[in-house]
Amino acid sequence: MTDTLIDIRQLKKYYPIRGGVFKRHIADVKAVDGVDLRLSRAECLGLVGESGCGKTTLGKTILRLHPSTSGRIYFDRPPDEIEEAEARLAAGKRREGEGMLKEMDICRFRGRQLLELRQKVQIVFQDPSNSLSPRMLIKNIVAEPLVAQRLVKPREIEGRVLELLEKVGLSKEHMMRYPHEFSGGQRQRIAIARALATNPQFILMDEPTSALDVSVQAQILNLLKKLQSELRLTYLFVTHHLLVVKYTADRIAVMYLGKIVELGRTEELFVRPLHPYTRALLSAIPVPDPDSGKERIILSGDVPNPVNPPRACRFHPRCPHARDICRESEPVLEELDGDHRVACHRWREI
Repeated sequence: MTDTLIDIRQLKKYYPIRGGVFKRHIADVKAVDGVDLRLSRAECLGLVGESGCGKTTLGKTILRLHPSTSGRIYFDRPPDEIEEAEARLAAGKRREGEGMLKEMDICRFRGRQLLELRQKVQIVFQDPSNSLSPRMLIKNIVAEPLVAQRLVKPREIEGRVLELLEKVGLSKEHMMRYPHEFSGGQRQRIAIARALATNPQFILMDEPTSALDVSVQAQILNLLKKLQSELRLTYLFVTHHLLVVKYTADRIAVMYLGKIVELGRTEELFVRPLHPYTRALLSAIPVPDPDSGKERIILSGDVPNPVNPPRACRFHPRCPHARDICRESEPVLEELDGDHRVACHRWREI
């Protein structure tokens, strides 16, 4: 239908904090706070940032594993329909706009709409030891999405499971075993096979290699790239490891305290990072040569509390280039040449 598979507009996910005798709502943890993002078909978008910046929450909100607080997520919709709905909302035609959003915005999906969405989006969790039931045979683990979605007839399930296992490098002899009988890399292959069962268009990769040995990581990354090419999958690849996304991702989004602060093509982001936070992250990549003379950027202070984030630019308390404007006005994600975008008042002077 269009090159854009997922179009996210002003997405927010707040977790309420309740206190007092009557457990009243007193504050919010602003895990995701006004994110605009687009994912194209068959691309891998890397999402990086420090722990607690909202990466996984953003991914799970897209999948509807967490309900959004506000915002819209359009999945596989024509651009003209999206712009028409957004224009009606902007013009104050709430009734007409809400009527369109019930059919277009997956944040509002219920019942059958949500069930159909589950077939198109999947997730591979970080630790396969926790994401695979220890009491189920591999055959039943991989078959579970097929049964839940009623995608194949009962007599065809075993053949489909075998096909999925072979696609990820396993064989028929693995079907009647339990997860504890496999290595970490094999368990992650099983998790990937389960994610592929419904023929999804989009898969959230929630740090899929961080619990694995380095040599096994390389095998899993090569497998994911191979599957993406063969099946034209769209990935959102959440990770702390910048060298992993350098190898796998077409574009990289840098997240800080619930907001996207820089977004660009992978090659350009590594060569010409514009946001001071991105520069600090890249400077932390270890270099095997002790004589390289690479400068390490050490950020002052800790990540602020997402319950009460700094006003204006959220990075200014830790930024070595902060000026008065950074404390007074919040920067927007400004589009530069090509796909490169940055939310910073002073990027031209850095």
